[in-house]
Amino acid sequence: MALHVPAALNTHQTSLNDSDHPATTIVDKSSVHSLSIWYCHCPGALNPDMQLFQAGLFPASFTRPKTAFTFSVLDDFLLDNLECGTSAMNYYSKIRRLTSSIFPLMVPDRYRELMRTARQWHQCKLYKWHGFAHKTDEPKTSDLALFCPACPQPGINLDRSTSTATQPDDTPSWLFTRTLVMDGNFKAEHLHPVNPSDEVSLMDGLAFMVGDERYKSHLAVAQDCVQKSDCNNHQALEAMGIGGCACAWHGCFVPHSMVDFQKGER
Repeated sequence: MALHVPAALNTHQTSLNDSDHPATTIVDKSSVHSLSIWYCHCPGALNPDMQLFQAGLFPASFTRPKTAFTFSVLDDFLLDNLECGTSAMNYYSKIRRLTSSIFPLMVPDRYRELMRTARQWHQCKLYKWHGFAHKTDEPKTSDLALFCPACPQPGINLDRSTSTATQPDDTPSWLFTRTLVMDGNFKAEHLHPVNPSDEVSLMDGLAFMVGDERYKSHLAVAQDCVQKSDCNNHQALEAMGIGGCACAWHGCFVPHSMVDFQKGER
């Protein structure tokens, strides 16, 4: 794969629009670039999307990629989102301003592509961090989340053969005890999606949230006490809060313990 790099971004995209090698939008944390890409078509060559991955570019689509994000810009966005609370819209507005401080609106808009690609990139990082990058087996429930490193976890920070029965009498029991608390946030409301079929879960039950089907099965058989509500907007809400369990000593959330509240505090 070869890249033909113009001298600078042409916001009108009049250059490099060759029919055989159309311009591809490359988003980096420095600016947005318009490049013409020559993919390798030798026998045994990888697909275009895999060639982009080898070049350090994450394609926005995997069939006929026309937009790609550098690995560095995806890492930078995830860090900004985590530490500074920067939204995808504000972050990409900054990139457009860096590209053209006078006419930022003439820079190609790839906000939606950034939202989708950033989620996929985050999932890839989680697979790598938890040892599934080069495995063929799929992660199971809560495999992509970490529990409190200070709390006792048999087989991780506690020998499986160790138990309170084999310890001296003066050993405090709290060394081998987990203390959990439950809490909820009833302001974290979520509206019903406009197109539910477009909502694709990348980590259903693999991290801190309980699997959707498992939670719905529980709600179907759970006993409920009907209470009169003074809210008249329930029909528009898919979830009226979020709750879960956390370590009482250090505040770390328990994997596969977070759920959406369906009826407020009930």
